[in-house]
Amino acid sequence: MTAEPATADRDARRVPVRRLTVLYDAQCALCRFLRTRLARQPQLVPLEFVPAASAEARARFPGLDHRATLDEITVVGDAGQVYQAAAAWIVVLWALREHRPLSYRLSTPAGAKLARAAVLAAAKWRGGQGGGQGAAGWGGGVYRRGDGWSYDPRQGWSYAPPTCADGTCSTR
Repeated sequence: MTAEPATADRDARRVPVRRLTVLYDAQCALCRFLRTRLARQPQLVPLEFVPAASAEARARFPGLDHRATLDEITVVGDAGQVYQAAAAWIVVLWALREHRPLSYRLSTPAGAKLARAAVLAAAKWRGGQGGGQGAAGWGGGVYRRGDGWSYDPRQGWSYAPPTCADGTCSTR
């Protein structure tokens, strides 16, 4: 007899999702706007919103990379499922009554590409590192991700790999 893996309880086919926690960047004007908008939508699965990297988020989800939750939207299911970036947006749409059919279309291979493109396009509206407000309140500054990618509205996307000198490398 073999023991089941520790993550067997996170199998989406066997464990229903009854609640989702959305970790959002509370310093980002666009993120706050979307949080308010999403909270007002009729929900099939309740959404709870918690500021990313906050004391509450760190206490509730000690195993998460909280720095990364500021770079990419992260959604945590009530059974420990973790969704990030485009997958997180798809699962949020899945939780909303009016957008569940769209979530199914976006969960296909072709739809996932579209969802990722939408996430990257939205990133240009996030201002400054960590999502702070830009000159117009909706962005305008450079958006930097922890993986080395950055978006400057004037120059587009660029990549500069993280270095150990700036403390962002994980070679420990």
